[in-house]
Amino acid sequence: MNPLARLILCMLLCCLPLSVTLANIELHDFDSPQQEEDYRELIFELRCLVCQNQNLADSNAELAVDLRRQIYEMLQDGADKQDVIDYMVERYGEFVLYKPPFNAQTLLLWGGPFVFLLLGLFVLFRLVRQNQRETTAKTLSEADRERARALLNEQSEQD
Repeated sequence: MNPLARLILCMLLCCLPLSVTLANIELHDFDSPQQEEDYRELIFELRCLVCQNQNLADSNAELAVDLRRQIYEMLQDGADKQDVIDYMVERYGEFVLYKPPFNAQTLLLWGGPFVFLLLGLFVLFRLVRQNQRETTAKTLSEADRERARALLNEQSEQD
């Protein structure tokens, strides 16, 4: 066997155990397709509390693994999707929801971007108007224009 082929084969064999250990494979047996669908939806709707920017499906943190197992067990025990969400919110707060509901506590979260957009548009409008006023105030009087024309004519005659 060619030495280069041996080297490539050796590198591939060395990487194989690493790829197997990085794989996060969870096999669950569900009683019905509806339970499996609820499980999949829940792990995509709930946030990993450790990673904070990932849902439970994408996270490999130990807490995410535990929460996925908890969701599976609750669904197997007969809980429906809303029961699982209520339990998670009761235990971890609304932060666990990837899409928090619209209520008094999340009003700033949902309305804040619109308030900042309106505030930015207001400031921009004011700056444009102020700039227009300053430009209008800086217009030359007719006497100043005549003097400028005379200076320009005088300059062009010298050239």
